[in-house]
Amino acid sequence: MFEPSDTPRVFGVPPGVDFPAALVRRLRQDFADQPPEALARVRLVVNTARMARRITRLFAEGPACLLPRIELVTDLPEARLLADIPPAVPPLRRRLEITQLVAGLMARAPDLAPRASLYDLSDSLAALMDEMHGEGVPPQTLYELDVSDHSEHWARSLKFLQIVEHYFDQAGEAPDTETRQRMVIDALARQWAEAPLGDPVILAGSTGSRGTTMRLMQAVARLPQGAIVLPGFDFDMPLAAWKDLNDALTAEDHPQYRFHALMRNLGITRADVMAWSDTPPPSASRNRLISLALRPAPVTDCWLAEGPQLGDLAPAFDDVTLLVAPSQRDEALAIALRLRQAAEEGQTAALITPDRMLTRQVTAALDRWGILPDDSAGLPLQLSAPGRFLRHVAALFHRKSDAAAIITLLKHPLTHTGSTRGDHLRWTRELELYLRRKGQPYPGPATLAAWAESRGDAGAAAWAGWVANCLTGQNVSGEHPLADHLARHIDLASRLAAGPDGEASGGLWAEKPGREALKAVTELQAEAGAGGPMTAADYAALFNAIMQRGEVRDRDAPHPRILIWGTLEARVQGADLLILGGLNEGSWPEMPAPDPWLNRKMRHDAGLLLPERRIGLSAHDFQQAVAAPEIWLTRAERSDDAQTVPSRWLNRLLNLSEGLPAQNGPAALRVAKERGQTWLDRIAALEAVEQVDPMPRPSPRPPVAARPRKLSVTEIKRLVRDPYAIYARHVLGLRPLDPLMRAPDALLRGIVTHEVLEQFVKGVVQDNTPLSTEAMLDKAGTILAEHVPWSDMRALWLARLQRVAGWFVATEEARLATARPVGFEIKASHTITTPAFTLTAKADRIDRDDSSALHIYDYKTGAVPSAKEQTAFDKQLLLEAAMAAEGAFEGLPPAEVARAMFIGLGSDAKEVAAPLDKNPPDQVWAEFVKLVSAYLEPDQGFSARRAMFKETDHSDYDQLARFGEWDTTHDPRPEDLS
Repeated sequence: MFEPSDTPRVFGVPPGVDFPAALVRRLRQDFADQPPEALARVRLVVNTARMARRITRLFAEGPACLLPRIELVTDLPEARLLADIPPAVPPLRRRLEITQLVAGLMARAPDLAPRASLYDLSDSLAALMDEMHGEGVPPQTLYELDVSDHSEHWARSLKFLQIVEHYFDQAGEAPDTETRQRMVIDALARQWAEAPLGDPVILAGSTGSRGTTMRLMQAVARLPQGAIVLPGFDFDMPLAAWKDLNDALTAEDHPQYRFHALMRNLGITRADVMAWSDTPPPSASRNRLISLALRPAPVTDCWLAEGPQLGDLAPAFDDVTLLVAPSQRDEALAIALRLRQAAEEGQTAALITPDRMLTRQVTAALDRWGILPDDSAGLPLQLSAPGRFLRHVAALFHRKSDAAAIITLLKHPLTHTGSTRGDHLRWTRELELYLRRKGQPYPGPATLAAWAESRGDAGAAAWAGWVANCLTGQNVSGEHPLADHLARHIDLASRLAAGPDGEASGGLWAEKPGREALKAVTELQAEAGAGGPMTAADYAALFNAIMQRGEVRDRDAPHPRILIWGTLEARVQGADLLILGGLNEGSWPEMPAPDPWLNRKMRHDAGLLLPERRIGLSAHDFQQAVAAPEIWLTRAERSDDAQTVPSRWLNRLLNLSEGLPAQNGPAALRVAKERGQTWLDRIAALEAVEQVDPMPRPSPRPPVAARPRKLSVTEIKRLVRDPYAIYARHVLGLRPLDPLMRAPDALLRGIVTHEVLEQFVKGVVQDNTPLSTEAMLDKAGTILAEHVPWSDMRALWLARLQRVAGWFVATEEARLATARPVGFEIKASHTITTPAFTLTAKADRIDRDDSSALHIYDYKTGAVPSAKEQTAFDKQLLLEAAMAAEGAFEGLPPAEVARAMFIGLGSDAKEVAAPLDKNPPDQVWAEFVKLVSAYLEPDQGFSARRAMFKETDHSDYDQLARFGEWDTTHDPRPEDLS
């Protein structure tokens, strides 16, 4: 196939040319006049399975022929034939072993790193080992580094490196995957050196970015019929410019640096690299422009000399659209709109971006037109239904089962996948409402049994027992072998998926996501012996990390021509339109992950890969993609929370073009931006809505018959301040949904504090409990432990009670000296006839003195209303006093009220008496009758936020009233309802 040569054969395919298509085209041409078996003797080694599949499809398009032997760099046939090289240790087993070593080191020296970083450090250490094996760097090289400026950090790093040193010593006996690959290639290189292959061997598509692959490329290039075919080779860069790539520290991030390193290792120059085919790139002028724009940063002064030689730049921007959107949402909508047009016109279009948030937004936008793009990244296994389900189950073993966790699992689509799932969903909904009403943050078997008893349903009782058995009391203490954790985990997950009457594991392992999850679980089961003992929390973290590395592809039937690719897929695929999305720093390129072991200089001195290697590969991907026949370059000026910075490569392209007015650079850019603006204008038209007038401040007037005829004394304050809330609650019957997980909020604090004071005072009066601070705080500790499951809030609330306990005991002594309690939480009800209306109440505490006069007390943990507020708005105690005078309280005859008082237990402990002298019962009743009579008049509306204490005060019905579209400066608009 190739003429004899004294130098290694290296070919290149320029950016923009469909690499697999060019590869197949040249092979067909070279073997067109030869026997069919000649092509079959060609050995074609490619770097990815996607490349192999694409080449196979291109050959299958015809004409018919025998295929060459297509192999992968990572799966050479010799790897299975070299009997003297032991099989590789499974990566998961090696990772588990390293995790145990790191855990042991951290236990011996806890100051090295926090426990929470165990798995991240283990992963990072395993990655460093792989890199050292791949690049042929022994540990001794690291020990000999000059670390005079980093001695303390390096001493910590060495402790971690030393615990894995034995893996290098035993590499020949139990190699990891990277080590075995290097061993195979070294053996293969020796075989080929002794007995060179006579048939053509072509290694195509690799950039040689890893040391192991570079060694294989060198071995192939030295074969009599060996050749290397490089993708995206820059033939436009002058020979002198290649010399600027000699220094890795300044040039590693250049798109052509890896090719320069390959040529240097092979002992050839740029002049020795030949064109693989005569297929021209889609836009030669654009390739020249990009080549100059991406020169290494230290030598960009070459723009001044070479820029004018580019000629007219207008052709370079033909079929280029530059879209700069104000937000990422607008960017995603514009991309989706263009992809929709491509689908309608039968065009193959691909979005290329490393930004997964952008791809999700584009996918969501396309859904409005029923288009599902073919996303090469698939769905992360941890986000699939089985992945989420298994992670929720794993959390049960190290977290106390709260209401949210129980309901989340009961509602999961994989829970109870049997034939009676309808009953399961109904009972789950009813249980959720029960837990919300009861405010049980940590429901146990007793709570579930009480719910079942309240329903009186045998089926529900059996179901509640199954729930209690599966979802409560699953905490595992201490350390146990990984195999035991996994067995317990999968057993519980299977029982949950099957349901109380189901068999096996229900639908847990069904469909493709289930099969992928089962594959990950099976692999973990096979290697569990290397995991060692661990806590339930460590097991959950390990299991989650394993789920993160899996992915589920082809979830549905995607559109065959609308594609979403990562940069790796873009190297081997072909499309009519390429959209390079998210061209901002942090996405293009992605920032290198922090290295906890070696800094940049140390990596360079050790012969390891620099962080800029990934940037250089990303730059190479950009150079190839931007040379496509039609391209879009898109970015958003703002992310969710900050201004963005354009990608360095886009910035260079814009700066170079703007600086060449004589070559029509600014004009060409303007045209490209206008194309992008056209699509932004279309988005504006698509998203445009008719102007909707804001909602006026509501003041509904329902029929008199529908208006409430019964309120509590605490609701009278709301009737005065926010009548709309009374309308929504009592006329519409709307009530706020109680939270599933009751938070330790002011409401709960008030309930608990009332309980503490009631029990304490009862004990003092009835059981001879000492009236002392110690006795009060002892009672508080008991009640807080019973009703407040949050240890931090128990401590905080107990501390607040400690601050006021002395004051309360002192004032309580005075209260008891004046009168003695006759009841706590006493209910009252009083009905007036004109108009017909019932007022209810519940007094926290009522005392009676020697003259039979009553003393009414109300405990307040929040702000205490002043006397003026009570007169005008907060009439609770005034109304209770008036009701007591009428004998409305259960078990108490009519009596005079000597005083009514709020006992404030907030930050400012104090007593505030109700102004009974200025508001006698007759006056209170008259004002009350006037108030309720007004709201029973047909023309009286229930205005929203009529007299709130503060503008910032919240109402449960603000959203219903559409507060925000109006404010309190707007007049209420009455609305008659029927």
